[in-house]
Amino acid sequence: MMNHVVRALAIIQLAAALGCGAEPAASSPLEIRLASPLDFQVAQRGTRAEGTILVAGAILPESKGELPVDRLEARLVGKDLSGQWQALAFDPRVSAFRAALAAPAGGWYRLEVRALRRAAVVAAAVVEHVGVGEVFVVAGQSNSANYGEERQTNQTGLVSAFDGAAWSPAGDPEPGAGGKGGSFLPPMGDLLATRFHVPIGLVALGIGSTSVREWLPSGVRLTNLPPLTRNVVTVGPGQWESSGAIFRNFTARLRSLGPHGFRAVLWHQGESDAHQAEADRTLPGELYRQCLERLIGETHREIGWEAPWFVAQASYHGPNDLASPDIRAAQKALWDAGIALPGPDSDTLTGSMRASHGTGVHLSGAGLRAHGRLWADKISPWLERQLDGH
Repeated sequence: MMNHVVRALAIIQLAAALGCGAEPAASSPLEIRLASPLDFQVAQRGTRAEGTILVAGAILPESKGELPVDRLEARLVGKDLSGQWQALAFDPRVSAFRAALAAPAGGWYRLEVRALRRAAVVAAAVVEHVGVGEVFVVAGQSNSANYGEERQTNQTGLVSAFDGAAWSPAGDPEPGAGGKGGSFLPPMGDLLATRFHVPIGLVALGIGSTSVREWLPSGVRLTNLPPLTRNVVTVGPGQWESSGAIFRNFTARLRSLGPHGFRAVLWHQGESDAHQAEADRTLPGELYRQCLERLIGETHREIGWEAPWFVAQASYHGPNDLASPDIRAAQKALWDAGIALPGPDSDTLTGSMRASHGTGVHLSGAGLRAHGRLWADKISPWLERQLDGH
């Protein structure tokens, strides 16, 4: 962060010295400012062996004439890499650049970018941690977010998290999701990184207590109110619609990863639609299935590709309300129809797996780690088939 601040101040000072609209003097220092990749960013690989890293940024200060640069190059430095420089697309009349850099699966790598003038380096930039591996989006309600009893952190050093603006080593509370406690994400990420030998990127978007109804796009009519109405709009007597706020944020985050920029969405939600204290706020199973099917379909349309979804079986409320057969059947119906892939059965996490000595709806530290294993066990065989082209 300090490096970014220092660079920003340097740019501001340089602009002030030049004056508005003035061309830079010949002796003005050049700087490469990278927008992508960011430190600890994971690029989704396309095959088992390789992927591409988007290298994008600008050479500053901008000029009305040509920049004193005739070549732009990048290379990756790391174990088993040649470290050879590769030319990037560049035009000295244009400050900004964007190019795809082929890279083997793995990491962390060090990315180096340099600008040259007559074979002499005139500017350079470095990103210390860049990976090519697997990226997963995690969404739903509290047990997909940071509401567990013990904070978890990744032990392999190969798991990172994205909050929409920056990547960082994955550690609870995961950036981007609700809550201040623990999550299953670091343990799951560690298991996947260990099995597949690549960095794992996690994009956490879970929001506590949310109904599937609140995740729907703006204007979708609701047959009954969810337990909380913060994302609901009244449009007439006994008539309500989703505000679409969550859907907009959710799909914007997915789009920011780029086309096919993540492997799958991991959906863990259902508790706030099952067995509500006010019976008229419980969502019948068939309507749950319809709502989630619509959310998946509308998400595909919004991002422009059919990203796979894993849907967990999740309806647990406590030791006296272990599961909702209606909601569980709805979640399974999506698997059976091929709309979603089978996620873990988290309703099986009972007793000591739950917080507050087994009385809570959220998970204990042991429960979070067990939840991570359940997810890894569902994802891993499916991912192996994807990597083998099946």
